[in-house]
Amino acid sequence: MTEEFKDIIAGLEQRIHIYKSKLHDFQKKRDKLEEEIKTTKKYLELAETLYRVEIEKVRLSQSAQQPAIDMVDRSNELLMERTKYAGLSIPQATCMLLAEKGEPLHAKDIFQKLMEGGVRIRGKTPVTSVAISLSRDKRFKKVAPNTFQFSEEAAINVLPEKNTSPSGVSSERG
Repeated sequence: MTEEFKDIIAGLEQRIHIYKSKLHDFQKKRDKLEEEIKTTKKYLELAETLYRVEIEKVRLSQSAQQPAIDMVDRSNELLMERTKYAGLSIPQATCMLLAEKGEPLHAKDIFQKLMEGGVRIRGKTPVTSVAISLSRDKRFKKVAPNTFQFSEEAAINVLPEKNTSPSGVSSERG
């Protein structure tokens, strides 16, 4: 009986080793696929943005018959605006947005500006997602229903940088 028991245990140990090895291989494949998915999503977002820019160029050239230089400048401007916040989290992009605006903004306005700037916000209620994300972040303070501004601590750290260049000289135009 003990010899049979040893054989059963050895067989089970062998199966456990095989399944652990398979699981490890699958996890490595999954990680590789997840990286490929992330890269493909980034390329897709860029292609969609470039597509919108090209459509806008055609629309502008047909409606206004602008000189080519103006069209290139406008295309670059559109591309920069539509990718301004791409790759940033909701709170990161909102920090930039509030620093630019210098005033509290409603979650609906924040959502709209972030979407225009390239942030992908998914979900059935994206405005609510923005509001919840900001409510959970200590850098933001709710000043009215779904309206946010920098908290006092964040304002000290973020807002002075808005008005100064790296040399510390004011870059605000009067």
